[in-house]
Formats: sequence, C-alpha cells, structure tokens
Amino acid sequence: MNDVIIIGGSFAGLAAALQLGRARRKVIVLDTGLQRNRFAGRSHGVLGHDDKPPSAILTEARQQLARYPAIKMVNARADNISGTIDNFSVRTGDGETLSARRVILSYGVVDQMPAVPGFAENWGTSVIPCPYCDGFEVADQHWGLVWFRPQSHVQVKLFQHWTDKLTVFADGHDIAPDVRTELAHRNIPIVEGRLSEIGRHGDHGATIKREGGPDVAVDILFAHPPIKPSATLHDALGLDTVDTPLGSVLKADERRETSMPGIYAAGDLATPGMPSVTNAIWQGATAGISAQQSLLV
Repeated sequence: MNDVIIIGGSFAGLAAALQLGRARRKVIVLDTGLQRNRFAGRSHGVLGHDDKPPSAILTEARQQLARYPAIKMVNARADNISGTIDNFSVRTGDGETLSARRVILSYGVVDQMPAVPGFAENWGTSVIPCPYCDGFEVADQHWGLVWFRPQSHVQVKLFQHWTDKLTVFADGHDIAPDVRTELAHRNIPIVEGRLSEIGRHGDHGATIKREGGPDVAVDILFAHPPIKPSATLHDALGLDTVDTPLGSVLKADERRETSMPGIYAAGDLATPGMPSVTNAIWQGATAGISAQQSLLV
C-alpha cells in the first residue's frame, strides 16, 4: 500500500510530493498536465523563479523529484475515491485501482469563461486576473476592468497602486449609485453595454467591442470570472466547502486536513483568498508534512 496518493501534479501537488519523498514515504502523484496557469507566458512573484514560464518551473520541479525513489509520477486522471483513513482506494481513468493510507487533493480549479468571443482565446495574455502576478510588467499603462460582481470595487482600489489610468467595463451589471459616485471622484470612467468581443493587439493590448457603442482599447484587461473545482471527487466524498465571491473551495484546517480524516487539500482548490503559485507551494508543503506526521505511530 502507498503512504499517500496526491491527486493533481501542479505546484501544490509537487510541493507535497517533495516533502513526502524526502521523508521516504511511498507516494503516487496522479496528474493530467492541465494546470490552471498553463495559459500564462510567464509566472511572476515566485521567489527564485521570477519571470519564468510556469511550464518550465514545473518541468524543473519534476526533474528534481526524479531523484527520490519513493515518488512515482503517473499521467492519469482520478475518477473515484472510496474508503476511510488508512485504507483509501483511488480508481484512475485507466481502470487501475490504487490504495493509500492518506490522500492529498490538489487538482485545482478552472476559470469559467464567459461566452464572449476572444475572452477565452486571450486569457493569460491580454485578459488576466492577478495584478500581483502581472501588474508590474504593465504598470502606468491603461488598464481595463470587467465588472463581474460588487467585489470588483475592491479591485479598483487595488489597481491604483499600479496605474492611474483605469477604465471599468460594466458589461450589463448593475453598479450601485454610491460606487459610481466614488469612481467618478477617482476619475475612473464607466463604459456601459454588454461585451460582444475582445480582440488582441500587441503583446497585452485588448480591444473591447460592445453592444451599442464604439470600440475601446486598453493596454491590458483584468477580469475575474467565477471558478469551479476541476474535478468532483470532493462532492462524492461529501467534503465541506467554503463559499467565496468567485465560487466554492474546499474547507481545510491549518494543517490542510479536510472535513474527512486522512484527506488533505492544497492549492487553488482550497484557497478562499487570493490564489498564487507561492500560496500553492506553501499549502502543498504543509499538506505533505501534515500527512507524513499523521502516519507516525
């Protein structure tokens, strides 16, 4: 029997595997290779890896893990989890059944793109979600923000640390009168009308087409579409979740253990705040160490 099965081999999953491999625990990492930030050309704010392609960071991490004989990487999807602590079974998409005493869920989330032509196609290049990840590279330029929900107001305040030229695209959403007054006080224009298409110009620029008005060009467009977990294993297990403005994530304690003993969660799948590669690595390492310590007798 394996000590731990890790479902999801991106930053959180590999960080967990590293800690477990160094502790000489027998680990299997199941991964489909579809990490959330695969659309981004560069990853920023990761100490020691700033401005590297995320795929390059993950490739280097897998190469480093190869020296730990207790870690096995498997390119497969997990379709089902059953059992209880010390005796979990995971069935893969290939029909194989694997057993382990502990399970770490790190299969991440997917961004639910609106049905606007060009939105998904430009995701990670001219349409991005995170100023901490990419704001420095486009500082002092003309930013756009697609209004998704009342929490978008927080982004307006945040963005003004990077740029003083910001345009809000209402996209048919109601913006409260007091918020409109504050935006006007900040000299932030609101462009009305539903988005009908997003085109790309240059490296990051976006041209926003909308219903009932002329096109508007910005140097970068920020948007925060809703998210959902990239798999439903946690639903089948009945694990507790936490509602966030973007969607539900798994509930985990400070040791990253979920509501089911023996199952841990890390990364964007269990991040109620702002997700990032750094947070994913920290949570993965914590989950790995916690799972290892829970196996002590």
